[in-house]
Amino acid sequence: MKIDLTETTSSQINQALVSARRAIGTPAIGMVLTLVIVTDEENAYDALKSAGDASREHPSRIIAVIKRVSRSPRARRDARLDAEVRVGSDAGTGETVVLRLHGELANHAQSVVLPLLLPDAPVVVWWPEDAPADPAKDPLGALAQRRITDSYSAEAPLDELAVRAAAYSPGDTDLAWTRITPWRSMLAAALDQQPATVIGATVEGESDNPSCELLAMWLADRLGVPVERTLSAGPGLTAVRLETKNGVIVLDRADGSLATLSMQGQPDRAVALKRRETAELLAEELRRLDPDNTYESAVKFGVEKLHAGGEVTAEPVDGKSAEGERKAPAKKAPAKKAAAK
Repeated sequence: MKIDLTETTSSQINQALVSARRAIGTPAIGMVLTLVIVTDEENAYDALKSAGDASREHPSRIIAVIKRVSRSPRARRDARLDAEVRVGSDAGTGETVVLRLHGELANHAQSVVLPLLLPDAPVVVWWPEDAPADPAKDPLGALAQRRITDSYSAEAPLDELAVRAAAYSPGDTDLAWTRITPWRSMLAAALDQQPATVIGATVEGESDNPSCELLAMWLADRLGVPVERTLSAGPGLTAVRLETKNGVIVLDRADGSLATLSMQGQPDRAVALKRRETAELLAEELRRLDPDNTYESAVKFGVEKLHAGGEVTAEPVDGKSAEGERKAPAKKAPAKKAAAK
């Protein structure tokens, strides 16, 4: 069921939600959180589709905030709110409210969104693109327990990681980090199967891919060993090699879907490691509402340490020097980067 509202108010939108639920015979609210999407017209369809798919696992009230930029100075001074309310099969397993803010109202989105939040339920804000430099201090971000950004959508992804590290607040996360969850799980499981001291690592993937950089920073931070960042034609992250005293552990994914895990003394194993859709990434992030301390530690490690041309290592665990420590080369020159794309 869809209801279009022109030149409306938050109060009228709430009344429309109640009327729509009664009309389809579901007056009770069975949603677990409010997901606020801050986007534009160009990306709204894809973002709403991903959020709707994720809501099948996490029934939510989805509020899409679209700020309409007016062309003329007079129109920019006029404030108007248009809304579209979707309930039932048109809104996944929850409710969807699409807000279009015109004129001055676009600068006060929080005043429109606040009355529409579910009472006594967590709030998550997601910026599919163009995230603010400091999400926690953004007027909408300040309403949320969790704030989701995506460094991959930025014009300069590696610079974006530095911005995320500098402005990190508990509750911040990044879909570039979520993309490497299966890789981190597989590498941790491999070390459990073959316990050995790791003395170095290599992360291979596309240039300027924030997920590759985050995985390299995570390894350097957690293992306290030098990590080399090398380039490939992709797609995305293609291989990780861990050098241990018992041999090399290799997790190689050349085609973007099926990976091969190789360990000393064991047969090679095929591992499903496909590149996931945005809906799956979003659903994973909605499963936790507490701060992600592992992400905080990894992003604050500093992407510049991976490309400084010197030692690339965190403070070794237990204060001991990392064995077999070696120099990690700087990232390849721009000309070679272009050839690798």
